[in-house]
Amino acid sequence: MVVAASLVVVAGAVAGVLAAFDDGGRRPSDEAGPPEVTASPRLAPLPAVPSPSPTAAAGSASASPSPSARRTRSPAPVKPEKKRQESTTTAAGRLYRHPESQVLDWVRSHSGDPRHAVIASRIAEQPAAVWFADYSPDTVTARVAAVTAGGAALGRVPVVVPYTIPGRDCGGHSQGGAPGLDAYDAWIDRFAAGLGSDEVIVVLEPDSVAQAECLSAGERADRFASLARAGRVLKDANPRARVYFDAGHSGWNAPGKQAAWLRQAGAASSESSDGVFSNVSNFHTTADEVAHDRRVLDALGGPADLGAVIDTSRNGNGAPADGEWCDPAGRTLGRAPTLSTGEARIDAYLWVKLPGESDGCKGRPGTFTASYAYDLASS
Repeated sequence: MVVAASLVVVAGAVAGVLAAFDDGGRRPSDEAGPPEVTASPRLAPLPAVPSPSPTAAAGSASASPSPSARRTRSPAPVKPEKKRQESTTTAAGRLYRHPESQVLDWVRSHSGDPRHAVIASRIAEQPAAVWFADYSPDTVTARVAAVTAGGAALGRVPVVVPYTIPGRDCGGHSQGGAPGLDAYDAWIDRFAAGLGSDEVIVVLEPDSVAQAECLSAGERADRFASLARAGRVLKDANPRARVYFDAGHSGWNAPGKQAAWLRQAGAASSESSDGVFSNVSNFHTTADEVAHDRRVLDALGGPADLGAVIDTSRNGNGAPADGEWCDPAGRTLGRAPTLSTGEARIDAYLWVKLPGESDGCKGRPGTFTASYAYDLASS
C-alpha cells in the first residue's frame, strides 16, 4: 500500500491470501480505488476460549519475536498513582471526522451512484478512527500530528489506533507489525510525539491482549511490558490523551481472565491507562459489551474512574448466531459515535472499524466496498 507523508494514511494492507468472493452483479465502481487512506485491518472474532495454538487462515504464520534476540525486559519502577485528568468532553458532537478515508474517496468520486446518498449520509458523515497499521517510523509522527492537529483546529476529539505490535493477529490475516518489541517501543515513542496537547482517544493495539494465548508465557510477559510502557509514553507525551487497552469482546475470554492479562499490561494504572475498549471490528450488541466491560473493569481493579469505549460501527443486529465473522449478512450499523453514552463507566461509543471496509468476503480485505457499505447502511 502506498503511504504518502503529506496525507495521514494507514497501511491497511492485510497480509495473507485474499479470500475469494462472488463477483456476480458487482458494479465496476463497487470498490474504492487503491486503499490509500484509513483502512482498518480485519480483526477476526475468535471463540470464547481461543485454542492454545491458533493457525493462520490461508496464510503463513509469522514467528513470534524471540526474547533472546533483544534485551531482557525488567519491570519499570512503579510510580505513585495519580488521578486521571478530568475530561471536559461531554457533547455528542465533539468527535473528529478525518477528511481522508476510503468511504470519503468513494463518495467524492461516485456522486451519480444510486447508493451515494445513503452511504454519504449514514457512513461518510460519521467520525471514525484513524488506523496506523504500518511500521513506518520515519513518517508516523507527522501523520499522527496531522490527525491530532486537524481535530484540535476544529475543537473536536480524534480517535487514533496504533496497530503495529509484533506478532499481531497470531500470524493470521492481519499479521505484520514492528520487527520486534524494541523496534515497537521506539515506534510508539514517535507515535506519541505526534499526539499534540489537546484531547485525543487512543485505542491501543486491538487484539494485543485478548489474543495473547498464542504467545508463550515469556513472550506474553514481554508484550504486556511493552504495552504498559506504551500507555505511559502516550500519557506522558500528552496528559490529555485517553488511552484504552484491549478487553476483547463479550464472546471471547472470561472477564476475570481478560482482567488478569490487562493488569499485567498496565491497564489498571492511571499512569498508563484510562480503561479498556471492546468489540473492535466485531458485531456483539452494545448491551452485551456494556455488561462485559463493566465486569472486566470490576475484575481489573485500579482507579474508580477507569472506563470503557465500545466499537458500535457494525453491531446494530448483534453477532450472527452461527458465529460467522467475515462480512456476515444481515448486519447493520450500530449506535452513532458519541462521547455521551448515558451509561456509567462507558466513556464512548466509537466507530473504530469503518463500516464498509470488507473483512475479505464481500471485497478485498480492508478495502471499502460500496455494496457492503450499502447493505449495512440500509438494513
